[in-house]
Amino acid sequence: MTNKAKQDRVLIFDTTLRDGEQSPGATMTHAEKLEIAGLLDEMGVDIIEAGFPIASEGDFAAVSEIAKQAQNSVICGLARAQFGDIDRCWEAVKHAKRPRIHTFIGTSPLHRAIPNLDMDQMADRIHETVSRARNLCDNVQWSPMDATRTEADYLCRVVEIAIKAGATTINIPDTVGYTVPRESADLIRMLLQRVPGADEIIFATHCHNDLGMATANSLAAVEAGARQIECTINGLGERAGNTALEEVVMAMKVRNDIMPYQTGVDSTKIMNISRRVATVSGFPVQFNKAIVGKNAFAHESGIHQDGMLKNAETFEIMRPEDVGLSETNIVMGKHSGRAALRSKLEDLGFELGDNQLKDVFVRFKELADRKKEIYDDDLIALMRTSSDPENDRLKLQSLKVVCGTEGPQQADLVMEIDGEEQTTTQTGDGPVDASFNAIKALVPHNARLQLYQVHAVTEGTDAQATVSVRMEEDGRIVTGQSANTDTVVASALAYIHALNRLLVRREKAGSDKREISYKDVS
Repeated sequence: MTNKAKQDRVLIFDTTLRDGEQSPGATMTHAEKLEIAGLLDEMGVDIIEAGFPIASEGDFAAVSEIAKQAQNSVICGLARAQFGDIDRCWEAVKHAKRPRIHTFIGTSPLHRAIPNLDMDQMADRIHETVSRARNLCDNVQWSPMDATRTEADYLCRVVEIAIKAGATTINIPDTVGYTVPRESADLIRMLLQRVPGADEIIFATHCHNDLGMATANSLAAVEAGARQIECTINGLGERAGNTALEEVVMAMKVRNDIMPYQTGVDSTKIMNISRRVATVSGFPVQFNKAIVGKNAFAHESGIHQDGMLKNAETFEIMRPEDVGLSETNIVMGKHSGRAALRSKLEDLGFELGDNQLKDVFVRFKELADRKKEIYDDDLIALMRTSSDPENDRLKLQSLKVVCGTEGPQQADLVMEIDGEEQTTTQTGDGPVDASFNAIKALVPHNARLQLYQVHAVTEGTDAQATVSVRMEEDGRIVTGQSANTDTVVASALAYIHALNRLLVRREKAGSDKREISYKDVS
């Protein structure tokens, strides 16, 4: 690769499986992590941060398996500035064709106070831990957490120490989404100018979106000399999220005139992986989300529609095909066969085994009997299944609701709980409230409902409703999703989906080994 090519090349570091999964309620199963990693590898992501190996046995197993399966991407694990973390990280990533250890420590005054280290003590810790990582792996990344609130002189000092200790990539995180584009660029320029050896390593940028400027801050850092962007699919991440992969990739592609940089990401795979991450994480993509939102290529204004009919470029700066959207949307119906459904789902980014396809095909036929037209979004909603078969302790058998202008409303519910059928009748302030009360009567719990959200997947009175719920119990946050042409049924299924996930979380914490039944009391 020529010098100019190196200067123009921006590495894409995806941390959906690490930072993204830290979003409250976004926990993914082992199989889902492997699937998403495979899609990232296939689409050309340079580095995949597969997880935090010391965090749990599950995280270690996922990182290790991803490392074994990856064909192209560098596989990275995260480690705190502790020997135990670094050693455990290496054990997980060492199976990769191209492994990387990423170690970090908080360097701002606020973060130095947590381990009660003075500047010299922290500098020593950085030298020792980066050296330890480099002795294990020749690809080491180091991050001064909360770099944007770290004193400039001290930041330069510790970055120099990390480089001398063997770090090949220095990541500069805006951990709390505090900075603005001008500051982001100035910080990278300062480090390149002041730190000895800075021209021999790669600077990376990791921006959070607390003030809505993550993508702008990342691109400003690149303009100043950073050559790695850390990002996530759909901008998933803690609090307000991270820089979104799809935004930086398309920004560089669309505005190559002022950002003449190249990435190895195949943009036509963006929509597929966006939809899949939304499904497995339980975090639906907002309609007006840049690039991947439902309305990103939609036009309602008469002026806009007229312009689009005459020349699409009048109101669209990129083509739907550039991100993997198909121009043809209505292709499925009640006469479609299993092979056609499998093919269509593969086009949408879903790979199904024979047993999974059999289950989905039954539900597809049921949906096709209720709806005149099946859209892509209907199929995506269908794949947001309301159950994880391996964790299905709770199942909805039947639900009948009586509602109207005169209350209270009533729900007659039949559920299968650990293989045993249970029934109840409960009332509530509306059909959804009555249904939730009935579920709670059979499965008592103290979880608090934090979010209840409904939106129509497609148009028309026969549209599917997608319901998302988020619940919290003792610090454990879970989400549930389901879709149905009956909004009340979709709501009950989403609630049960969340409860199934909550039971799994309890079991992993060792706090719920008992049998669930209608006799339980909270």
